[in-house]
Amino acid sequence: MGNYDESMETGGETVGASVPPVTAGKMTLAKAIELGEYNPDYLATFPEWHELSPHIQFQYVRQALETRRRMLVVQWAETNNMMDFSTKPHLKIALDNIHKQLKKVEQDREKIYTEMADRG
Repeated sequence: MGNYDESMETGGETVGASVPPVTAGKMTLAKAIELGEYNPDYLATFPEWHELSPHIQFQYVRQALETRRRMLVVQWAETNNMMDFSTKPHLKIALDNIHKQLKKVEQDREKIYTEMADRG
């Protein structure tokens, strides 16, 4: 797994991409984790997921959760710092949506940690 550079993700567009674009059918477990996919049900669709110990699965989920959280924080900051923010009311909606996603990531973290602790 490579380290996630917070400058890579900006509201859906990639800047300074060190991660090659993912094409349909070419997603791997490593890429999914690196891009912040933390749902164990989705990760279980990769055959190699089932070869990992519960501890390693948990560590991958933790890494993906943190990556997703960082991506959202960067997206929020970039949106919040746009020029003439006061003249663009739609940006407030975008910030609210990002904030909702951040809350969901935190709720998911608690739920997943509890579920995975019961397995391991």
